[in-house]
Amino acid sequence: MRQNIVAGNWKMNNNLSETKKLIKEIKKNLKSVNLKNTRVFISPTFVNLRTAVKKTKKCEIEVVAQNMHYEEKGAFTGEISADMLLNLGVNTVILGHSERREYFGETDEILTKKVNTALKNNLEIVFCFGEKLEDRENKNHFKVVESQLKNVLFHLSKKEIKNIILAYEPVWAIGTGKTATANEAQEIHAFVRKLLAEQYDKETANSISILYGGSVKPNNAQEIFSKEDVDGGLIGGASLKADDFTAIIKSI
Repeated sequence: MRQNIVAGNWKMNNNLSETKKLIKEIKKNLKSVNLKNTRVFISPTFVNLRTAVKKTKKCEIEVVAQNMHYEEKGAFTGEISADMLLNLGVNTVILGHSERREYFGETDEILTKKVNTALKNNLEIVFCFGEKLEDRENKNHFKVVESQLKNVLFHLSKKEIKNIILAYEPVWAIGTGKTATANEAQEIHAFVRKLLAEQYDKETANSISILYGGSVKPNNAQEIFSKEDVDGGLIGGASLKADDFTAIIKSI
């Protein structure tokens, strides 16, 4: 049975005191929420990961990292290794986010190295993919999504791919206020599950959680999450407000 997952990507937001405050509020809100078959992730900035791990130790919230370098160690100023994350108690990492691709030049080749390193170190991965507005308008969105997955993930074994959580991000719907309709999200998610079944098998495809990551809010979460192949969300701005994030979790 696939797990439902609601992941809050805090991006470059929240200093230490703000991180502590938000975690405290989310923990308080979730005391009355039934999280059966639902995982809750939060992804603070690197400098606050240690504190976040400590503050969530006795609750069901999992702390995940926003990024990771593909080398194990070395002269890579400003970068973070898999071992550093594991040493902090972080067992999951987001890779391939559209902002990393767009602003930091992360290519399929770079992401393949990152995926391989993460899996080698037994890190679970939230792998992001999705098309830009021009791809959607030119009706190339299926080709773009297929190439991103095939180029980076489809060399993995059946056992390895099961350590991947997929997150579909229509880039045109991130931070723009635009949102793919629930049917548009379902269409891509079903397409991805079909690709997984063709590459591996139906059982494997049906075991992998596919999240939607494009301006999910309390007022649209329930409709999006109700779709058969949508297993949760990768939440940006709404995850920075405890009440909004909780409302989204309750919607699943």
